Amino acid sequence: MVKALVLTGFGINCEEEMAAAYKLAGAHADIVHLNEIFINGFDIHNYDILNFPGGFSFGDDIASGKVMANKIKYKTLPSGQTFIAELKQFIQAGKYVLGVCNGFQMLVRMGLLPNLGEQFEQEVSLSHNNSGRFEDRWVYCKVSEDCKTPFLKGIDVFPLPIRHGEGKLIIKNEELRNTIIEQKLNCLSYCTADGSLTSDYPANPNGSDLDCAGLSDPTGQVFGLMPHPEAFLSLYNHPNWGQIKRKNPSISEDGEGLNIFKNIVAHVAQEKAIEV
Repeated sequence: MVKALVLTGFGINCEEEMAAAYKLAGAHADIVHLNEIFINGFDIHNYDILNFPGGFSFGDDIASGKVMANKIKYKTLPSGQTFIAELKQFIQAGKYVLGVCNGFQMLVRMGLLPNLGEQFEQEVSLSHNNSGRFEDRWVYCKVSEDCKTPFLKGIDVFPLPIRHGEGKLIIKNEELRNTIIEQKLNCLSYCTADGSLTSDYPANPNGSDLDCAGLSDPTGQVFGLMPHPEAFLSLYNHPNWGQIKRKNPSISEDGEGLNIFKNIVAHVAQEKAIEV
């Protein structure tokens, strides 16, 4: 069976929804407090997919995800290695990492995304929304053509909820921006309901460079996004589900966010030649 590890602790608060997503997608999911790794040496390598859920790690007191990223990069584990070293080995073994919202912020600040230099050093940042306020509502997202990550296979335009105050992606220079475009790492973008990419508020809730809602690394194994797919596991999570169902009575009762989890579970199962 495909095994997903969902991390929690220190202000992460979306772990139950993320574990539920994997279970609905046919995987086994365990929720583990980060102290089990930091203090007790819990082994992440028994899992296929490592997940950093959303929340408010360390209260976002410095910058969202910054304290957690530093803890992961510099704290020595019982093995004598840092957690970031364990993550490098995890990725080099061909396994997968997902970060949502605060988890995406962690991946960026750890240097796992976009990781163009392959040195796990921070290359982009996430800053305060252009609106100057926390945004808690639904947006539309479009998957980029030829994106590399299996998390997004077969998905085009779909709605997802957002809940963030610091979701604006900032790319430090034009060279890096061009490389992200060339390598198709800007895999998920904010758009209007008809799929047109936009930098305009409110369809783009934060003013991200490249209208970016999600990035992958060059391998496609690491994927992070600001919207919350784990909060759209059922059609009935959508605030307008009644009208949607009246227009299409035969529509699936699965939420469109669940497709991301189904995709990665099916992909890993295929790699391991097991049934989901």
